[in-house]
Amino acid sequence: MPEQYDIVIVGSGLGGLACGAILAKEGYKVCVLEKNKQIGGNLQTYVRDRVIFDSGVHYVGGLDKGQNLYQLFKYLGIMDKLKLRKMDEDVFDAVVFEGDPVVYKFAQGYENFIQTLGKEFPGEEETLRTFCKVIKEVCDKFPLYNLRSGGGLFEKMTALEMDTKTFIESLTPNKKLQNVLAGNNLLYAGAAYKTPFYVHALIVNSYIESSYRFINGGSQISKYLSREIHANGGKIIKHVKVLKFQEEGGLVTYVESDKGVRYYGKTFISNIHPSQTLDMIESPVIKKAYRNRIKSLENSISTFYANVVMKKDSFKHLNHNYYYFEQEDPWGVLNYTQENWPLGFALFFTTSGHDEEYTEGVTVMAYMRFEDVKKWENTFNTVSNETSRGDDYEAFKKEKAEILFDVVERQFPGFKSCIKSYTTATPLSARDYIGTDDGSLYGLTKDYRDPLKSFISPRTKIQNLLLTGQNLNLHGVLGVTVSAVLTCSQILGMDYMLEKIHDAQKDG
Repeated sequence: MPEQYDIVIVGSGLGGLACGAILAKEGYKVCVLEKNKQIGGNLQTYVRDRVIFDSGVHYVGGLDKGQNLYQLFKYLGIMDKLKLRKMDEDVFDAVVFEGDPVVYKFAQGYENFIQTLGKEFPGEEETLRTFCKVIKEVCDKFPLYNLRSGGGLFEKMTALEMDTKTFIESLTPNKKLQNVLAGNNLLYAGAAYKTPFYVHALIVNSYIESSYRFINGGSQISKYLSREIHANGGKIIKHVKVLKFQEEGGLVTYVESDKGVRYYGKTFISNIHPSQTLDMIESPVIKKAYRNRIKSLENSISTFYANVVMKKDSFKHLNHNYYYFEQEDPWGVLNYTQENWPLGFALFFTTSGHDEEYTEGVTVMAYMRFEDVKKWENTFNTVSNETSRGDDYEAFKKEKAEILFDVVERQFPGFKSCIKSYTTATPLSARDYIGTDDGSLYGLTKDYRDPLKSFISPRTKIQNLLLTGQNLNLHGVLGVTVSAVLTCSQILGMDYMLEKIHDAQKDG
């Protein structure tokens, strides 16, 4: 007889691992299936020239004692194990514009945030106070974000139906301040007059509350979550590419891999993209209208990464991130052409265990659409099967990296002479290692004009099939962890889970 599990989870990204850890702790027999050699999805790290680079998670917010991600990680049993470094209190994100010598600083703590930016914008303190006040009010309309129950859709609607750019413009006629307040919109692929303000608020709030980097990379989250799963009798099986969810009588009975192996369970959780999940289910229970709705949702843009190993003691380490814009309008970065790419970049510093006057490595990230690499879409790389995409692809990556480095050089003179080596990643890399059709890194695109369209319930019409991951509500470490709680609450009950989360903090 094949082994039967209580919970079968497809995909070992943060959503899948968090669900696995929660449910294994609660006594369920859990099995997590992962197609690659390395677990963790966006949490993955890799090493080049003995420098550890993150594939997606470069910093996290809300980790001071008592804050939301701190409470969630305490509940998951990993908070006290993580190696973290707090970013500079007076600047976690620095925003700069071409031709403007001022470095605009986002500081930790709301009062510090207001006072620090206020130095560059005398007379705008009231604007900054209103901005912060509304951020906190919007966050308060999302109970689960604050780890409390209650709150209906009606309460949220005023927050859902406001777009970020319009809101910021309503605060002040000062164009520069408007652009600065939107200056870290690369965190969520912000689109002008489209991205709802709640997205900006929920993300930026957590970083203003507190900002941390992971020492030696974010893969420690997946390492410790996997240990929690194993410690509670669960399994994680790698190199299993699921192709099919078999539904019979309104329930999924098993999933089947590309090798024909079947994994039986009582409840199934998919941590892969909802659209890809539906492609694996042939069932009249899933109505055509629902399939069409999910298929019609727009994925956010992808990115081009250059992970750069720096020569020893050559490039100063900064304990903050850096967002650069070629034009005054930070919203315009999405609208690049082949001729003017990139219109902006984000720069993240690697963080190792020893005291760093100089950095070992930096990651430079710029937006890139899947269509830019579409000519190679029929080539596939996996961790277990490296396949060359051809010399023209390598030449494309080299050309893009050199263009990007030229832009960085203008802000950091001498940068190029400090480069020891580098590797690059494109939307194809994200597609193959993380599992989205087009390499999307920020989940589904949100639009304030139709806010409910992109909200996906963890429940499906198949009674024992649940969804989790960045496409449910919000991307990022905090957003995905909250989504995992939402998914598991369908099994355990929300009030029960929230009580457990709060108790875990008391015990700590």
